[in-house]
Amino acid sequence: MNSILVTGGAGFIGSNYVLDWVAKASDDRRLVVLDSLTYAGDLDHLSAISGKFTFVQGDIADSALVNRVFEEYSVDQVVHFAAESHVDNSITDPGLFVRTNVLGTFSLIEAARNTWMEAPFQVRPGFEKARFLHVSTDEVFGTLSESGTFSETSPYAPNSPYSATKAGSDFLVRSYFHTYGLNVVTTNCSNNYGPRQHDEKLIPTIIRSALANRPIPIYGTGENIRDWLFVGDHCGAIQRVMDAGIAGETYLIGSRNEWTNNRIVAAICKILDEKMPRSDGRPYSDQITYVADRPGHDLRYAIDPSKIESELGWTAPTSFSDGLELTVDWYIRRFK
Repeated sequence: MNSILVTGGAGFIGSNYVLDWVAKASDDRRLVVLDSLTYAGDLDHLSAISGKFTFVQGDIADSALVNRVFEEYSVDQVVHFAAESHVDNSITDPGLFVRTNVLGTFSLIEAARNTWMEAPFQVRPGFEKARFLHVSTDEVFGTLSESGTFSETSPYAPNSPYSATKAGSDFLVRSYFHTYGLNVVTTNCSNNYGPRQHDEKLIPTIIRSALANRPIPIYGTGENIRDWLFVGDHCGAIQRVMDAGIAGETYLIGSRNEWTNNRIVAAICKILDEKMPRSDGRPYSDQITYVADRPGHDLRYAIDPSKIESELGWTAPTSFSDGLELTVDWYIRRFK
């Protein structure tokens, strides 16, 4: 039996993808989750489907382990989520990001090449449908001014160690298609939000701080803009690319949903005012506190998803109001 390997499957986006895959699986592949269970990974995310997947704890940069996983489970599909992703952490410890995001991706794609290919552009029998899907970020393109959007032809201009290491992994994956003929596809997504995101990220931080009656920290002036994508929609797009994307191609995934951090925090505070009013009757917005800006903080990200919409027929189905309310409800249950 062949297997689909999901790296980082106990993390935020990975766990949502695994849950969705189990709910909708249409083939008989075994599901293997590889995760090192750092602070950002939590097997409790997958407790609802216990027994429906094989879990391997380990570091994707451990090439011996990765090769054993490919061999033991006859891996013929990879969805590669595993990455260090918190920009602040990349500023304090860039070496960890190089190891995981660049060397880890190399370990995985090299194992795929060794398993699936007889020689450059010669696929090993039994692996004709093998595919490696690399999940990346719009941060590799740098920052935008007040107008314009990122597309698949945008030049790379990473501004943080995090985005630089993701850019490196993107280029590495691309090279294996052009040099070896490996069946790879890459996706670059906008900012995700939704259930199971780590507490350190913006939206969980806002909700956690508000409910704990602590200052809600917002970088700089709060005018940084992100294109917000509900995690469930992202997972659906990834599966669409896995099933129908063209080998060697890149697809940008976004929902045309730009919000400043100020609008985000105001919307969340309003929802909390309605669902969990403060005991003193004051609005949660009183807790908003502006803090020193992050070094190299990109002003704006925005994605043009026209390619995936026109070529693969995917559009984001979740409205931001629905997705944000669902997200706040999930974190209320988590934090209270």
